[in-house]
Amino acid sequence: MPHVKIRPQKLSDAERFLEILTQMDYEYIEVPVETLEDEKRFLNLNEVKRKTNFEHNYSILFDGKLVGACGIRIDQHRPWTGEIGYLVDKDYCGHGIATEAVRQLEKIGFGELKLERITILMDIRNPASEKVALKCGYEKEGVAKKIHRIRKEYYDCFVYAKTI
Repeated sequence: MPHVKIRPQKLSDAERFLEILTQMDYEYIEVPVETLEDEKRFLNLNEVKRKTNFEHNYSILFDGKLVGACGIRIDQHRPWTGEIGYLVDKDYCGHGIATEAVRQLEKIGFGELKLERITILMDIRNPASEKVALKCGYEKEGVAKKIHRIRKEYYDCFVYAKTI
């Protein structure tokens, strides 16, 4: 099993995140970050997002190296519900890193954040992400039509969830 750890994101992660994001194939996600300054702006918002219980973002470390990001976004109308998201550097995919990051996020979500329900939405064209949800014991609830946008196109997503 890989040695995976998540920790709150830091401003010093900006260059590595930009490196990961610029090497990604944006087939399944849209990332509104194009420059180092954009990434620093995003990271600077993390403290406010955490304090207002809107979003809790983490860096994913594999054997001490930053290899991805993950987080829980809290539903502001249903604050007992959160949605997990994750991305891993393409050079580190297929090693169980996202699966372990989701397990650690779950502990935070159900433990510290006192969530009752956690969802994972993934583009229906992304079988790797679906495997992560299944390995972590999430149940498929269905398909959300046109819930996901990449540039100007809308896509369907599988909805997976776990409750305590």
